[in-house]
Amino acid sequence: MDSENAFHPFGLAHLAVILLTIALPFGLAAVVRQTGSPRVERMIAFTIGGLLLLNYLSSIVFVRRFSAVTWPQTLPLQLCDCAMFVIIVAMWTGRRRWFEVAYFWGIGGTLQAIITPNLPYGFPDLRFISFFVAHCLIIIGIVFLMLVHKFRPYPISIVRTFLWTEVYFAITFTIDLLTGVNYGFLLHKPGAFSLLSYLSDARPLYLLQMHGLALLFFVVLYVPFAIYDLAAGGIASHEGHKGHKGKI
Repeated sequence: MDSENAFHPFGLAHLAVILLTIALPFGLAAVVRQTGSPRVERMIAFTIGGLLLLNYLSSIVFVRRFSAVTWPQTLPLQLCDCAMFVIIVAMWTGRRRWFEVAYFWGIGGTLQAIITPNLPYGFPDLRFISFFVAHCLIIIGIVFLMLVHKFRPYPISIVRTFLWTEVYFAITFTIDLLTGVNYGFLLHKPGAFSLLSYLSDARPLYLLQMHGLALLFFVVLYVPFAIYDLAAGGIASHEGHKGHKGKI
């Protein structure tokens, strides 16, 4: 691969993507507040979800047509893929239960992929664009829902999301063993440096540590809300919390 078109961590293109990911949801939420129009909010939500779905389908067509891959290598079984589908449903239905899973999966997994991507291609390669559209729009969608609908996780959200993570683990690990594809990095660590690089090389211990790391991530991601609740005078209840907006 041409070194000039290689991905450079925290290079200009990478930093621009990170800044846009931070700024866009606040800008879009400001538009919704300024207009006060539910129609505008729905249009933005459906646009984000539609772009995620279109980008995913386009990437599958591109990969199958121009890369020597088999069908098991194109299954939507990376955690970021699952987070993408969950946030699309959350955006299109406005249901908080979908949001809470998207929050922990999206922020916990996708954010790491944005900061330390397992990606050799730099801008303006289409694979660079597709990768960051897929991952950044997940974060943008999550933050947008938090700003516009006041969605947030609750302590029970950690339990529910961890149980859904166990379902993901069981299905994906089984398919990994059958196909040899490393979905979810459950068979071995990713090639690019990440937090998983610090885990054990022995698979049983590696998988156990992954479970612990996932739970730790979920707890850490809830900490800002716990601090807010304590500062406000007590830990908020879950679905029945007064003032909570959005569908269950």
